[in-house]
Amino acid sequence: MNLKRIFGALLTFLGAGSLIYAAVLFVNETGETPNVKALVIYGILGLIFFVAGISLVRTTKDES
Repeated sequence: MNLKRIFGALLTFLGAGSLIYAAVLFVNETGETPNVKALVIYGILGLIFFVAGISLVRTTKDES
């Protein structure tokens, strides 16, 4: 069991969840003043976590 791969998978799922949450906030936005701050924060953090998790899973070698 490789701890780096587990952490990479966790980061990937966390990033994907954050990106999905940002998309839901974007779609459900109503009114004249959208909450751009929350969209940017969740979108950027989600993208960073997602890319870091995918990169960690891809670069970690399988050792038995």
